[in-house]
Amino acid sequence: MLLPCPNCGARNVSEFRYVGEAKTRPDPTTVTPQEWRRHLYLHRNPAGWTRETWYHGSGCRRYFAIERNTVDNAVRTAGATS
Repeated sequence: MLLPCPNCGARNVSEFRYVGEAKTRPDPTTVTPQEWRRHLYLHRNPAGWTRETWYHGSGCRRYFAIERNTVDNAVRTAGATS
């Protein structure tokens, strides 16, 4: 499988580390323990398009987000994370 790194171009997936589905982190000053646990351990894992974060450890060493179809591994977009 090839992943399109926004900095290095298309590379083999073995150069990357899957970080997880892209989601908003809760505010640590107001989050309850139950909400924090849900954020850390409960994931949607849908069959179809999902937004994910990857780390290019063997290349530019940057994090980026992609939209990937979990059924056929097709990639729709790639971009740097903020």
